[in-house]
Amino acid sequence: MKNNFEKLFKTTKPVIAMVHLPALPGSPLYNYKLGLDYILETAEKDLLALQEAEVDAVMFGNENDRPYEFNVNPASSSTMAYVIGALRNKIKVPYGVNVLWDPMSTIAVAASTGAHFVREIFTGTYASDMGYWNPDAGKAMRYRNSLSREDLLMFYNISAEFAYSLDKRSVAERSKSVVFSSVPDAILVSGQITGESVAISELKKVKNLIPNTPVLANTGVKIENVEDTLSVADGVIIGSSLKEDGNTWNAVDPKRASDFMNKVKSIR
Repeated sequence: MKNNFEKLFKTTKPVIAMVHLPALPGSPLYNYKLGLDYILETAEKDLLALQEAEVDAVMFGNENDRPYEFNVNPASSSTMAYVIGALRNKIKVPYGVNVLWDPMSTIAVAASTGAHFVREIFTGTYASDMGYWNPDAGKAMRYRNSLSREDLLMFYNISAEFAYSLDKRSVAERSKSVVFSSVPDAILVSGQITGESVAISELKKVKNLIPNTPVLANTGVKIENVEDTLSVADGVIIGSSLKEDGNTWNAVDPKRASDFMNKVKSIR
């Protein structure tokens, strides 16, 4: 699976930056007064700012659809597909999709928009803010193949945010098991919640057990810790720290994004 990862990004230690969409129709925080035009305009502005900063890839996510669901409202996922489709001619880098926290919707949106990769919680059993969490990787991967998207890379978030794993094995042990049983294209290691950094020691343990599978830091990457992070990880997914004031819910800050990528380029 490492070859698929390297072929897609064509660089070492890729930076995948988040385009966080405003709350979508079907979710409690959706602003019907601003409507779809606002969602599209906001996403386009962030996309262009990130590409101007020369990030290696982007990922579209519905981070604002709080409280999150395991079976996402079709209005939300269809709007997400509409937005990505409307922006597709302006996307100049590889792009992915994450529909929180619904693997089937994530794959459906990715397939319908021509995305290159997806991120999700595909495996494990968790007690979470949303209740009992028990995803089905086999069902998700079979669904992907049924849509003739065997080329769609699957990034497995192995440490669910907003949740506690009921599996008593370590994150590293679970990662090794998942690589054997599911053949993911990358393993993602997260902090406890969005924006919380991953312990470097945790990344090292995971990477030591699965040296031939890309391992990415999934949360809490900042300009202050990216050098240490990339000394271990094969790449990063970043959202909050590229926003105005480092706030997840704000727009992308072009200067923050540019400074971050300049730092990464100096490391690479």
